Amino acid sequence: MTISPLADYFKSLLVIETATILAGPSVGMFLAELGATVIKVENLRTQGDTTRRWKLPTETTESDVSAYFSAVNWGKRSIGLDLAQPAHQQILHDLLSRADIFLHNFRAFALQKFKLDEARLRALNERLICAQVTAYGEDDPRPGFDAILQAETGFTAINGLPDGEPTKMPVALIDVLLAHQMKEALLLALLERNLTGRGQTVSLSLFQAGLSSLVNQATNYLVGQTVPQRRGSDHPNISPYGTIFRTKDQQEIVLAVGTEIQFQKLTEILDCVALLGDSRFQSNSARVAHNAELKAILAERIAQFERDALLNRLHTAQIPAGAVRAIDADLFAQPQAQALLLQAETSAGQPLMGVRSVAFPTSAVNPAEGLSAPPHFDQDRDYVLRELLQYSDEQVAK
Repeated sequence: MTISPLADYFKSLLVIETATILAGPSVGMFLAELGATVIKVENLRTQGDTTRRWKLPTETTESDVSAYFSAVNWGKRSIGLDLAQPAHQQILHDLLSRADIFLHNFRAFALQKFKLDEARLRALNERLICAQVTAYGEDDPRPGFDAILQAETGFTAINGLPDGEPTKMPVALIDVLLAHQMKEALLLALLERNLTGRGQTVSLSLFQAGLSSLVNQATNYLVGQTVPQRRGSDHPNISPYGTIFRTKDQQEIVLAVGTEIQFQKLTEILDCVALLGDSRFQSNSARVAHNAELKAILAERIAQFERDALLNRLHTAQIPAGAVRAIDADLFAQPQAQALLLQAETSAGQPLMGVRSVAFPTSAVNPAEGLSAPPHFDQDRDYVLRELLQYSDEQVAK
């Protein structure tokens, strides 16, 4: 099989990741999927990334590869270092002198403490691209996990039922949003380095990643002078859009009717064409204003249909609609989901599954090659010290 130049390029990259939790490590996994060698440098004092210990009650206590940790750490190698020790700082400096990308979430005081400030890094390696994750920005010392940033950036306030409490999204949404921004920034930095030969530092905050992702909810306020409110699954600008309905067989579906033609076809399938002559529903603006009345009528009609039969008719008519699927066999049985599954064995021979972060076709990724399972803590010490850094036995002993 012919390997593309793009695949060769990414296979030549060395990435050093000291970032923890989810945002930074998910960027590292993305680069590992593209073929880069990703060395995960973990805290020796704490026995690795904090998420190794974020376990469900159903998980074994013996393994240090938790479900949470495995979500964003496939394809990496692990070494444990205590950066308070000068000898261990030197190991990291030696790695960075050879690296292409440095992923970290150190704050300013830690960068100084571990001799990783901008001047020292440029002296080590002028081609190095540094990717820094912060909570609120380089000059703001406040710590922040995803739950805090969902609240701080407005997502929690607008999520939930109208008469309910503000609600956090059940995934680390802001971390995921920042990771996508960081991937884009790094690809641009690599392109610029290819043109100029120089590296750069890219610093992104969870706060700004969240704020920039409010999109229409932000402009509903900035342009429409309307403060977004909790609406459950309903959309503030479109109706019926996002609304959940229950079918005759007690299954749930969601509609996303975005055009007048789609609404017309929906009324035909549900045998309620009379709605088209009702002034309350003759335009999207009117439907948004009378959303509650429309939902009640559609709910009564949809309850007359079996889920799969109705979805087939809606899809045939090109009306966006889908099943509300649980995250179990119902979801992962879908062929599109199967294409993104990862499978490997742990070093103990246990099977492990996961989901790819690269969800688009690219010549840089060969799915047939697979990815190694998420590493156990410090399992690649010999590889890093002896093979990658080519330390002598005496250096390793120290």
